[in-house]
Amino acid sequence: MGQATRTTKLLLDLSARRQGGANTEKRAALDATAEVLTAARAFYIDFFLAHADKLSERVTYYSEAHLEMRERLISAHELLTWAEACTVATTAHPHPWTGWNFTERFAGMPFAYRRSVIKDAIGKVRSYLSNRAHWEKSGKKRGKPGLPGATDHPTLYQRCIALELEALDVKEAFVRIAVYTGQVWTWMQYPVNSSRYTMQRLGEADWRRQSPTLVLRAHTAELHIPQVKKIVASKVMERKHDPDLVTVAIDLNVKNLAVITARAHGTIIETVFVTDHGLDAHRYRHLKRIARKQWQSGRPVAGEHSNQQLWRHIDRLNEDAAHKVARRIAAVCARYPGCVLLFERLRKIKPGPGSKSRRMNRKRANQLRGKINQHSRDKAYVEGVVTVEVNPHGTSQYCSRCGAKGERFSYRGGKRVVEKWGKLFVCPVCHYEANADFNASANVHHSFYREWHWQPRTVKAHQAPSPSAVAGGT
Repeated sequence: MGQATRTTKLLLDLSARRQGGANTEKRAALDATAEVLTAARAFYIDFFLAHADKLSERVTYYSEAHLEMRERLISAHELLTWAEACTVATTAHPHPWTGWNFTERFAGMPFAYRRSVIKDAIGKVRSYLSNRAHWEKSGKKRGKPGLPGATDHPTLYQRCIALELEALDVKEAFVRIAVYTGQVWTWMQYPVNSSRYTMQRLGEADWRRQSPTLVLRAHTAELHIPQVKKIVASKVMERKHDPDLVTVAIDLNVKNLAVITARAHGTIIETVFVTDHGLDAHRYRHLKRIARKQWQSGRPVAGEHSNQQLWRHIDRLNEDAAHKVARRIAAVCARYPGCVLLFERLRKIKPGPGSKSRRMNRKRANQLRGKINQHSRDKAYVEGVVTVEVNPHGTSQYCSRCGAKGERFSYRGGKRVVEKWGKLFVCPVCHYEANADFNASANVHHSFYREWHWQPRTVKAHQAPSPSAVAGGT
């Protein structure tokens, strides 16, 4: 049993009012709302940092499962209740702590907004305290975690937004948001650019909607609506011994963005090549322009970002390609219900030598592999497919048919040229020739089943624990 997540974006129409969009006062109200919520979040971050011992407090509770009293860490909900009792003036607590009167500093703020910033502050401070404890335990002098920042996208709880699917007409759709005008809190209507696709995603019965997030950019404003879905998937170790198990292996590269192979009963039953359609060359041309402009502009100025439009274009190219490849991978997995998706465990891929533009291009290509991996995990898990990372050692060097070590080569002028990054693979033992990327993808299956040389590592004698330590339970 697990949970899949996704985000549906709903764009607020902030165009000119004569064109059907919102007026400038409504955009200013959104900015003022985000600013006051940032100030409120900073208030509670300072409050929890000043009382950090409270976040590590242990509380006792009665366990219904074990029928006994136990201890646990104080929960975020209990911390929220405690923080409100200390900082908010109510009939039960008319006098907040000295110097921490939230009601006086942020008069009229809706309680839903207040609780959202308290939850954000609890998460930020707990993360900071945990990172600082790990840093102090490591004994390092560098890398000290910085204090948590207060800037974040506002979360709109149920009492802060009125969003109904029936009201999201394709032509004239509005949402009501509680905003701060700079003086008072009030409700305002904002037009949205909805579509049949957006309404279909939001209306799917299996996906449960959660509180949306307001994302404000320089010229746009969006509502990011998270959705969750319960997924039932069996454990990999339980299915690994199933003779009918289908495994889908992925080999990620530069020109062939992904080579997908499906294996059942020890045989490759489907192969799909996903090429880049010139993405690598197109991205390289843009990076050459960036490198040339950076050389012409001279020494960079601290705090200034150059070539922003080109960088955004390159990021969009990579993101779009990653989603398209991930969709192809998820489509193959959907054809084999209950299969296991396999990736190589690639962590430290570094760009090789070359010009600045070439190094930047290799770095972006490596980042694209990570994006494809992550998006494929998410899209496949929606289909109930679990992803496993396997040992990548030798997947491109060994023969997928007999397990012997082979070599990669390319044809140049009708002659076979052996080179490290050759497009073809040949085995000197069984004389098997194939596409090198296909051979690597087929070897990913062998690594998952630990066939041939992909065996679990044996513990060396000097690394094995002593009998006394094992007897002592250490």
